[in-house]
Amino acid sequence: MKLVSIESVSKYFNRSRKDPFGKAAVSDFSLDVEEDERVVLLGPSGCGKTTLLRMVAGFLPPDEGRIVIDGNLVAEYGRTLRQPEERNLGMVFQDLALWPHLSVRGNIELGMKAHGISVHDRVLRIREILELVDMADYAHARPSELSGGQQQRVALARALSLRPKLLLMDEPLSSLDVELNIRLRREIMRLQKALGFSLLYITHDLQEALDMGTRVVIMRQGRIDQVGRENEVRQYFKRLALDANEET
Repeated sequence: MKLVSIESVSKYFNRSRKDPFGKAAVSDFSLDVEEDERVVLLGPSGCGKTTLLRMVAGFLPPDEGRIVIDGNLVAEYGRTLRQPEERNLGMVFQDLALWPHLSVRGNIELGMKAHGISVHDRVLRIREILELVDMADYAHARPSELSGGQQQRVALARALSLRPKLLLMDEPLSSLDVELNIRLRREIMRLQKALGFSLLYITHDLQEALDMGTRVVIMRQGRIDQVGRENEVRQYFKRLALDANEET
């Protein structure tokens, strides 16, 4: 069953009277994400991945097209119809965006307070989610007292504390060493299976994309160049390599 429908979405920057379209960051992009599915957006910097994720999150409206989440029209043609907090999603940013003056517990609790969740339910959820991400012993620690991997777990716990149907992740593991990156990939997939959320995940790393995605969407210059599972994605890159060899 469809959870997200991105329908012919485009986003332009640097528009002016002389140039009403400006630079297209995303062009005529369409994609569905099913319930419990893990979809990875793969491509180099500047190909439109983060812009697309920000439109799904509600931080940017699409200039063209529409976005539907869980059956609700949330944005269309320059209009934001539902704010980020109304979209039943969580997001883990590349820079994590943890509040340095708050404890682990305080960082997780902040969003729940804003959503009016009772003190009793907040206590239960924080305990549950910290156990799930193996951070139960660090509830009172500050972000500066944690390792990079532990900070990632806190950001993940915060995003999942509101029990979203959709989790958005923007290159969340790019700053970690290879061993920790692989370990946290497994953790994210374990949590996705345990909690049943859908995942829309950004990376520029092919192996990470293949490990994380049930489907991989390869983006180039704001458009979809290929969508498929592991075999189709590997064939795509083989063709690119062959074409490059023929040109030389």
